[in-house]
Amino acid sequence: MTGAEPTGPETRGPAGGRVIALVDDDRNILTTVSIALQSEGYATRVYSDGENALKALLENPPDLAVFDIKMPRMDGMELLRRLREHSRLPVIFLTSKDDERDEEAGLQMGADDYIAKPFSLRLLLARIRVILRRSGATDGPLADTPEETPQTRETIQRGRLTMDPARHHVTWDGQPVSLTVTEFLILMALAVRPGVIKSRNQLMDAAYPDDIFVDDRTVDSHIKRMRRKFRKVDAEFSAIETLYGAGYSFADG
Repeated sequence: MTGAEPTGPETRGPAGGRVIALVDDDRNILTTVSIALQSEGYATRVYSDGENALKALLENPPDLAVFDIKMPRMDGMELLRRLREHSRLPVIFLTSKDDERDEEAGLQMGADDYIAKPFSLRLLLARIRVILRRSGATDGPLADTPEETPQTRETIQRGRLTMDPARHHVTWDGQPVSLTVTEFLILMALAVRPGVIKSRNQLMDAAYPDDIFVDDRTVDSHIKRMRRKFRKVDAEFSAIETLYGAGYSFADG
């Protein structure tokens, strides 16, 4: 498997032939993810390190890139930094590193989401669909996914919170707040019905595809990180309320 060659023909299917670039030094991950993407109708290009990937991503941009943080020659953070000097290409990080500082730095540089290894291919495919839809790179069957409903296509205004589901864009008092796709979906599930208590299971259902198991504490971690991000623009932020033993709610007052 060479650094700059697609793993297979750029076939067209439900994904409309959109191209996904994969950057990882793990040959097994490149092969497994590439096969899964091609089975959904995506075309794939694979690269085994950041240096080889950077030139190709700039010269012949795909529709979205998925790459690891920890790689030889040029790691994912440096690849993203240099990519962002010239391109707004949507990017998903695959990472085994549980370091919130890396996540925050990546989001500030323009990463669109993080998915931790070991990861679910179903979750990765769902996140790719959401991000492509947000970036305007989708049409046809991918325009509607299970994560979108007619009630959540229009801009949501709740007090000082504004959410744009089409672009997954969030502001608080007019200031942008950088959320991952998962965090956005959890927040939207709360904000569409202010004051209504949502259990952890309900929030997991809103943020993850069917049949993907996540621990209850995962939702708590997402809520904790969201609060921290909002408090960076408003130290008094308290709109996400905890109802102990029941779940969470959003207060728009």
